[in-house]
Amino acid sequence: MIPRLLAAPAPGWTADTDVVVIGSGIAGLVTALRCRPHGRVLLVTKALLDAGSTRWAQGGIAAALAADDDPGEHLADTLTAGVGLCDEAAVRVLVTEGPDAVRRLIELGAQFDRAADGSIALTREGGHRRRRIAHAGGDATGAEISRALRAALKDADIEVVEHALVLDLLKDAAGRAAGVTLHVMGEGQPGGVGAVRARAVVLATGGLGQVFSATTNPDVSTGDGVALALRAGAEVTDLEFVQFHPTVLWLGDGARGQQPLVSEAVRGEGAHLVDASGTRFMVGRHELAELAPRDVVAKGIMSRMRETGEPHMLLDGRHLGARMWERRFPTILAACRDRGIDPVTEPIPVVPAAHYASGGVRTDLFGRTSVPGLYACGEVACTGVHGANRLASNSLLEGLVFAERIAAALPGDLGAAAGEPEPPRGAQGLVHPDARAEIQRIMTAYAGVLRAADGLAAAARELARLAATAPARAAEPGVAAWEATNLLTVASAIVAAAGRRTETRGSHWREDHPDRDDDAWRGHLVTRLADGGLTTTYEGMAIR
Repeated sequence: MIPRLLAAPAPGWTADTDVVVIGSGIAGLVTALRCRPHGRVLLVTKALLDAGSTRWAQGGIAAALAADDDPGEHLADTLTAGVGLCDEAAVRVLVTEGPDAVRRLIELGAQFDRAADGSIALTREGGHRRRRIAHAGGDATGAEISRALRAALKDADIEVVEHALVLDLLKDAAGRAAGVTLHVMGEGQPGGVGAVRARAVVLATGGLGQVFSATTNPDVSTGDGVALALRAGAEVTDLEFVQFHPTVLWLGDGARGQQPLVSEAVRGEGAHLVDASGTRFMVGRHELAELAPRDVVAKGIMSRMRETGEPHMLLDGRHLGARMWERRFPTILAACRDRGIDPVTEPIPVVPAAHYASGGVRTDLFGRTSVPGLYACGEVACTGVHGANRLASNSLLEGLVFAERIAAALPGDLGAAAGEPEPPRGAQGLVHPDARAEIQRIMTAYAGVLRAADGLAAAARELARLAATAPARAAEPGVAAWEATNLLTVASAIVAAAGRRTETRGSHWREDHPDRDDDAWRGHLVTRLADGGLTTTYEGMAIR
């Protein structure tokens, strides 16, 4: 059974604040900075401040900044990529508030690459019909944004706790979020499990890519925020839509863990996808060819691999020239050369790998979840912006825009302050740490890019077996067991939703149901965790 509370020692220390923010990517850092005027802020992060997914973002941040662009066109491209499941109101917020939010990010110190006339240099990525991707350091946009936000944090009087794994949400007697329990590791910080009492809790914990064997996500991306939210009784939406980035550097059969990303911007600058014979197989599959939305390109690559029997496809950017690679893509160039591949003189072997969760903890337009006092922002959240497939470079923008909206809502929401936290009760057995590799194997085999009923049913059975054997194996509380338990919780929820949605839409590809079915499936799957286990219900959308 999926636990309703992680087994952990009783909190040995307590801290008090007004707002506790969990996570240090763009969503967490901006939320902390913008909430600081409204009270004390404690920022908690699982590793170091710069260890989250934001620093790995290569392509950039999308916004209608150019004179020949407008939010309406950005909205249309986002809705197209989302394949009928975007919340149009949320997308409108994203694209209309996005340009000014990027300008405020620049005011905080972020330095984007500039064109010869001094304007922000913009590029194109898959699914965008305009050049609207702002980038920094060529292909080091996330690292520059993270640097600027961390520098601003130093002057903001915000307390930071690093190397802290959040465990569970604390609630008051009325069911309102009243803080979190967490485990702090390392010297110079409070040791062991403690409790942070707060008037508001913001989840900005990032993604869940480590649920699969190969991913672009860092090791810390074990779905902790989604698992915590489920245990707290929050609604989680559209978890079946896990986006697989189409161009990840192929490291050989059986490669595991975080894989090097080859940014979509490489294709935006003119690189081509080809098979071993040199055929541009995306031409004719979509009007935008290599710049089709990511789900289309990922499916195109997988289909061509099946047709040819090849273990990977090739990204050919030799015609871009050495100067373009060195100036525009220095990070990717170095990563490839470190592995014996020179993109200047040879094509790059690429395959799809787990990249981004379009679903997550369900929120309104101000980041509020279904649990009062609990907010979510960034990849952990489902604001409705992405629908069935995220448009390239909308992720950084979403974290930025909705972090500011949480801060805007907070003064009014804090009036309903939480009472005293109730002591945690009802902890159940943890999954043994060695289950992590087994969970990843199951998910990669049965719930990856290609899915079908038989495989998803097998995944559900094998995950249920792991959950059922957890009490007997009696894993000791600790980071490895807590992460494995979170991964099992999230994997089980993904499989339940993927098994329920009997159609192909966006990043959810059912081989046994290859067509989109708006009559039956133009809506959302909402997952909850109760004493009886996970439940997934369907909520249809009005067809406009």
